[in-house]
Amino acid sequence: MPTIPSKDNAGVVVPAPALYGIAFAVGFAAEKIAPTPLLPFPASAWLGITFIAVAIALVVSAFKALAQAHTAFDARKSTTKIVTTGAFRFSRNPTYLSLTLLLIGIAFAISSLWVLVSVVPVVVATQWGVILREERYLKEKFGEGYSSYASKVRRWL
Repeated sequence: MPTIPSKDNAGVVVPAPALYGIAFAVGFAAEKIAPTPLLPFPASAWLGITFIAVAIALVVSAFKALAQAHTAFDARKSTTKIVTTGAFRFSRNPTYLSLTLLLIGIAFAISSLWVLVSVVPVVVATQWGVILREERYLKEKFGEGYSSYASKVRRWL
């Protein structure tokens, strides 16, 4: 039987939305200091809106699947069940994928190369400070059930 950690949560360093908020703030500040547009309007805006729409659809699907399973949306809380429905059929981390797509969408919507560049370090920080901790927690708590799911569904997409 798998060992359940004494503290029943993933022990994430910082909640992912905070990481993405910081990344946006840094990219936006850099854009104000040294403006570097991506594409001309309206192409950039339409591309941004498309990414944002996909991000919203993805997080809504993930939220609904978590709610139906009666398990936490917040990574700082205890997980009660491995969710494999909705967006979790395609990605083990659809909420983080949606945050990434949202930040990319915002970058295009405001035509900011700096905000787009901020995606790289925030994805790395999310991978190391959130996702790997969550995966370790889920393997310890759910054992083979999580390992089997992880072997079938990609981490990001």
